[in-house]
Amino acid sequence: MSTTSSLASGSLVYRNYEKFRGVDFSNRKDEISLNRSPDALNVWINYKNSNGNCIETRPDVELIKEVEDIIYGVFFFNGKMIIHSGAKLYEDDKVIYEKMAEQESKYFIYKTNLYIKDGANYLVYDGKEVKEVEGYIPTTTISKQPEGRGVTYEDVNLLSDYRKNQFCSDGESTDYYLDVENFDEDFIPVVSIDGKIIENTEYTFDASKGLIKFNETPPEPLTDGQDNIVVLFKKSVEGYRKRIEECTLLEVFDNRVFFSGNPNYPNMLWHCSLDKPEYCSDTDYYTEGVDDSKIKALVAGNNALWVMKEPSQTNTTVFYHNPTIDETAGKVYPSTHSSISTGCVATGINFNDDIVFFSDRGMESITGDVTTEQVLRHKSTLVDNKLLNELNYKNMKLAEWEGYLIVAIDNHIYLANSRSNWSNNRVYEYDWFYWEFNENITNVFVKNGILYLCTEKKIYTLTNNDEDRKVNSYFTTLADEMSYPHMLKTTNKRGTVVDVKCRNMKIETKVDNKEFVSLGVFNSEDKGKEKGYVKPRIKAKKFKTVQLKFSSTEPFYLYSCTLEAYLGNVVKR
Repeated sequence: MSTTSSLASGSLVYRNYEKFRGVDFSNRKDEISLNRSPDALNVWINYKNSNGNCIETRPDVELIKEVEDIIYGVFFFNGKMIIHSGAKLYEDDKVIYEKMAEQESKYFIYKTNLYIKDGANYLVYDGKEVKEVEGYIPTTTISKQPEGRGVTYEDVNLLSDYRKNQFCSDGESTDYYLDVENFDEDFIPVVSIDGKIIENTEYTFDASKGLIKFNETPPEPLTDGQDNIVVLFKKSVEGYRKRIEECTLLEVFDNRVFFSGNPNYPNMLWHCSLDKPEYCSDTDYYTEGVDDSKIKALVAGNNALWVMKEPSQTNTTVFYHNPTIDETAGKVYPSTHSSISTGCVATGINFNDDIVFFSDRGMESITGDVTTEQVLRHKSTLVDNKLLNELNYKNMKLAEWEGYLIVAIDNHIYLANSRSNWSNNRVYEYDWFYWEFNENITNVFVKNGILYLCTEKKIYTLTNNDEDRKVNSYFTTLADEMSYPHMLKTTNKRGTVVDVKCRNMKIETKVDNKEFVSLGVFNSEDKGKEKGYVKPRIKAKKFKTVQLKFSSTEPFYLYSCTLEAYLGNVVKR
């Protein structure tokens, strides 16, 4: 800490700790702020309760559901919770599907349907039945002449083995050639003339030639020049559907769903057609970069879809896509490389309109949009020492809740506070809090403002009931030199006042490098009346630094603390 103007020995100095802002695990000597803690657990600022005027014990957890198998996903649809557990989907306690992949799943809702991706299936649930997404059948060619000439209309759908061709009969030909040869023989083409399906005995087909041969000449169209023959046929392409089914990442952007994370196509991105989740054109794909380093996250925000890749030697790891109109293809989303070379090793999210991802250095934020040069800003200096040492750092789970970014790793949660930041060499970073739980957290979800924490086979929510909360929480002030690092201090034993609401708060003090010493257990109520403060007596002599620790297994609300001390002699060597 910087020194103030010199005072004589025996002068009274005081310190007021207030407006607490979270943790600082950075071990930056003489740089920890008075309102941050080098060691705090299970506290936070609940802005709904205090408007940021105090820190308090975090909510406890309440078990709402326990299942028999590992939970891989939780979805919310039609006011009900859908749980992906083991190989099954449950709605309440009813099994509605039994062929799920046993790995993490994701979902989105379009119109009145729930769509689910689990890395092996692409499913849709209409509230009655869960089934594989039935791909839209495209009409690939229109205005076809019998000999095969025509106008390309719609692209092949990766999600469907079927296609349609439309012909305009010439009233003379019996041989009609489709736009592909070698279509599938295991499906008899379906033919309609003037809107009526005809019997398959009225024609034959030669799959190898792509030929439909009518027994009798089809009539000319009722309206001159209008297509009057439609042929539905099957032309499967091995692996097409799996390109989408095996994706593990999805993001909705510009009324389209974007898919990625297919292990066989690690740097590929696909998207569905406008408002058609069941139609993924075989031309609507993009290759992100020249190498095959994996795409780790898709994030929509700042007028673009951002694609974060793992570190690579090509020095470009972040790409973005924004809508562009092409004269031939219509709306497309070309891949553009950013100016960012730091790779994503975990995942990313749009956190309150801040595009962030986690690198091997911690949390990074992309400053700038598609119209400006992008700059990377670091956002987690205060917790990096702890965060980066998490064994499952690369498997973190993210969710935005109550203005916080929840970063869950095993049984730990780090909370980045969007309402509070600080300047680190002119870069604004988030303040953070740190929580611990008894069980490992495997996923986090937010619905209607409620945070859901999944463990292996249980689902919890949070509860703020003070009567039932039993959470071990504490907050420690910094090792404070009280602005006079060169002088010894002795506390004024009657000069410590802690503004707090608590029932059983233990207060401890530590001077220099010694151990914490208990000052007692305090209750802010006096004969049933809430005083709003307690007065511990600190008897410490000839110290250089002093710390306070506030802890309890019951809820507490800490507003501020005032500490007084007398200056002594100059510190000797």
